[in-house]
Amino acid sequence: MVKSVGKVVYRPDSQSTDEFVAMVNTAEFKKWKDGDTSIPLADVVDSFDVFHSNQGILLRPSRQQLENVFGTSKDVDVLTTILQNGKEQPVNGFTSGGGISNITRTSVVIDSKGKGTSGI
Repeated sequence: MVKSVGKVVYRPDSQSTDEFVAMVNTAEFKKWKDGDTSIPLADVVDSFDVFHSNQGILLRPSRQQLENVFGTSKDVDVLTTILQNGKEQPVNGFTSGGGISNITRTSVVIDSKGKGTSGI
């Protein structure tokens, strides 16, 4: 089943360019944010990865960065803070759970003779 994925962006300070990002399943996040805490966090987030963005490039933050900003480096606590205090932003054209199940169904050309695209 294909899920709609969004991102939640948390800025520790309104003047800061640093952002911490969590990828979420949109429908479950909306229910969770509206107060349905019976939904497991594993269903709300697309993954337990937290990303740090400074000037638009998403990287994984160090444990020290997480400790400095959130007071902990435990992923569940960091994600909960991001989800509670961050702002949801849509991610256009990004879904989870879909993809090509059989590569032979596509129109991919594989050059095994080393000619590049000149022999096609």
